[in-house]
Amino acid sequence: MPKQQGPLIIGVVGGSGSGKTTVARAILASAGVPAAFIDQDAYYKDLAHLTLDERRQVNFDHPDALDNDLLVDHLKELAGGRAIEKPTYDFAAHTRAAETVRIEPAPIVLVDGILLFNEPRIRELLDIKVFVDVADDIRFIRRMLRDVAERGRTVEDVVRQYLATVRPMHIEFVEPSKRWADVIIPEGGHNRIAVEMVIARVRDEMAERSAS
Repeated sequence: MPKQQGPLIIGVVGGSGSGKTTVARAILASAGVPAAFIDQDAYYKDLAHLTLDERRQVNFDHPDALDNDLLVDHLKELAGGRAIEKPTYDFAAHTRAAETVRIEPAPIVLVDGILLFNEPRIRELLDIKVFVDVADDIRFIRRMLRDVAERGRTVEDVVRQYLATVRPMHIEFVEPSKRWADVIIPEGGHNRIAVEMVIARVRDEMAERSAS
């Protein structure tokens, strides 16, 4: 049962390139109240102590690549009504940037990431858990376009990483995590009916909290 105190915390999970961020932002845009957005991608561990070649060998699709201790602490801070300094990550250099982003507490906290449901401490903090389910080939195409255009990767590097870690880790960790979801959305943001159903549930939950 959803917790009745503090913000409504929503987790959106899906494979890389599934469009989970699109779904998350659609929920936020329609919520009707202020909301905080947290992306799990910002919480990769800082690898500045390694050489660039060593960083490139790290399996970024394994749960161990993420600083879940910090993410859990930040979610608890927001749940307690306190602001956080969200880290930023340099995906080309595989290091944590010096800059942070201040996130103020809000009635809704929405966090997205491929591996949220694999961490029990995070699952315990989530009131609503959404899994975005999209075909592998569509996700791969989206990932390639994003990583080349936005993250400074080469096509060869994207393909290498996909075959070496993204696909096997999706099979091992991401796909099985849908068993913890409250809602599964096939086809992601293109499934307007499913997204609107989630939005309606969020609005109902916020109305119940306002009335209590």
